[in-house]
Amino acid sequence: MNRIEALNILGLDDDATAQDIKTAYKECVQILHPDRFAGNKKLQERATEQFKRLQDAYDFLRTGRGAKAPNGSQEARSRSVSYAEAQLAGLAAARTQLMAQRDAVYDERRNALVMMAAGIIGAIVGRRIIWIAGIAGTLIIWGIVSLISACQNISTINDHLKEIDMQKRQLEEDWEEDR
Repeated sequence: MNRIEALNILGLDDDATAQDIKTAYKECVQILHPDRFAGNKKLQERATEQFKRLQDAYDFLRTGRGAKAPNGSQEARSRSVSYAEAQLAGLAAARTQLMAQRDAVYDERRNALVMMAAGIIGAIVGRRIIWIAGIAGTLIIWGIVSLISACQNISTINDHLKEIDMQKRQLEEDWEEDR
């Protein structure tokens, strides 16, 4: 890879400054991060490939990997630091996405509780009218099913958040050891 290829990957011209490179990289990372496509495996795989190319281009432009580095171990160290930074950024993005999903599931849980309460009230008020009692019973059952599903989803998301926190701590410890 040469400078022009790396700049093209980031969508920049030949006269780009270091600040332009950094800004373009951050924008591209936000657009192409594989976690944004978690719902579609094919898109996630493509985004992963593009993300790797983007990371390689940014590493090349930032460290000048193509030119002879004064110290080979320094180059390897800077590459591993940028890789660790990318991993930490990916974990932060995944954590943010999971937090948003958890908030949405909290809303689903609240809606399930409201549905159950409306069903109970409807069953009490309309106990003598069979079709109202039937609808109220359906609301109660639907609310219970939704509540159980939401609680399971919250539990799963919380488990994933714990895993991300553990991975982040491990990466930070490894990064500190490498310094």
